Amino acid sequence: MTSTAPAGPTPQRRTPLDAVHDALGATMTDFAGWRMPLRYGSESAEHRAVREAAGLFDLTHMGEIAVRGPEAARALDHALVGFVSKIGVGRARYTMICDDNGGILDDLIVYRLAEDDFLVVANASNAAVVAAELLDRAGDFDAEVTDLSEAYALLAVQGPRAVEILAPLTGLDLDAVKYYAADRATVAGVDVLLARTGYTGEDGFELFCAPGDAERLWNALTEAGAGHGLVPAGLSCRDTLRLEAGMPLYGHELTTEVTPYEANLGRVVRLDKPEDFVGRDALAAREKEGPRATLVGLRSPGRRVPRAGYAVLDPASGDTIGTITSGAPSPTLGAPIAMAYVPSGSAAPGTRLAVDIRGSAEPVDVVELPFYRRA
Repeated sequence: MTSTAPAGPTPQRRTPLDAVHDALGATMTDFAGWRMPLRYGSESAEHRAVREAAGLFDLTHMGEIAVRGPEAARALDHALVGFVSKIGVGRARYTMICDDNGGILDDLIVYRLAEDDFLVVANASNAAVVAAELLDRAGDFDAEVTDLSEAYALLAVQGPRAVEILAPLTGLDLDAVKYYAADRATVAGVDVLLARTGYTGEDGFELFCAPGDAERLWNALTEAGAGHGLVPAGLSCRDTLRLEAGMPLYGHELTTEVTPYEANLGRVVRLDKPEDFVGRDALAAREKEGPRATLVGLRSPGRRVPRAGYAVLDPASGDTIGTITSGAPSPTLGAPIAMAYVPSGSAAPGTRLAVDIRGSAEPVDVVELPFYRRA
């Protein structure tokens, strides 16, 4: 008979920039098993820098899965809700992977790098689940699924001055790179996949590179951005930026309990594609019946902040009609904002609702999403 010591806690994964964040005095936090920078100083200052100039993010915690082979496009058409085979080479598309009931397993960006070569980028908390699901769903196709998350570091430069900062570091014509497009490039002598994508509501670029090149690239971007207002930015401001931009966060706005239709993202579901796909019947039924609830934006006329998990109330009856999914003070708008699922009959902009904030019914108004849209 043998015995083994009980397993200890799983150690936090660290990005190649972990020492850089410590040197910058970042407040670190655990996020999906990763040790990540929450903020470097003032999160509101970092937020405003991204809106007005630029922020530099370490996003290495995201997952990257390659799908390659003669039937890679068909495999992804089957696995995901989008019409992946319609993506042009060098372009990207926002899509989702759903379960048989139409519930959202994750939201994704798919890059088509070549005719038979796709890169699927998943959220950190779901990367392993997405990789396993893609492997299973591609089983009947001539396609190979490989989890390449360990092979990539991911940096992002986000903000209106992103082009000015990156341009001197690369021979690529950045003005010719369209939104949701990607190209192989050399930046500061580092080979990268450069994509004009982001999660802040601003213009910007995401740069996929080898982990061993991450610190060199970070330092070059920092130096190039010194005269343009670039600051290192953490997860905290990334959350308020995406909230202002009305972008959903998995585990908050997106879960297996909702379909893309409840999340106002029915546009990503392509029921018209010839390839059958997982969740199709359930999603077709949901489209026909209409969503069970609707994701809305809420803005408070007061100063108290609706936070995730707080109950949304009918102000006349006091009955709970929904739940806040995300909420924070908006540095850009100067008011508390939130997103919540409410009945469709209460979802029209201008509707006055209430939120239970520690026992007090505080008024909020339904507003159109996004809260913020760049010029």
